[in-house]
Amino acid sequence: MGTLHVVTLVIDLPITKLDALDTVAFVADGEVEGAGTVSPRVWLSTDAWAQVEIPKFADPPPLAIDVFSETSREVALSHARRLAAALEEVGWTIRPERPVR
Repeated sequence: MGTLHVVTLVIDLPITKLDALDTVAFVADGEVEGAGTVSPRVWLSTDAWAQVEIPKFADPPPLAIDVFSETSREVALSHARRLAAALEEVGWTIRPERPVR
């Protein structure tokens, strides 16, 4: 595996990881791959995917949606922005993206 480029979308929403993944899959017109595993994901394209991280037990939101790409940071950022816009269309409020190296 090469270098992973990640952009994190942060959402203040009390939601389960599975429900968040289902919503990401819905707006991305995809499906959850690996549901029930440690690392479920939703493919956004052939070179980018999203994974959801939620707070630990009893911690308040936010939840994080990490958009990954092995291609480049620009690919991850482009897909993160597209995903953020799609999630906003269904009523979610997204904090500004934060690149992670």
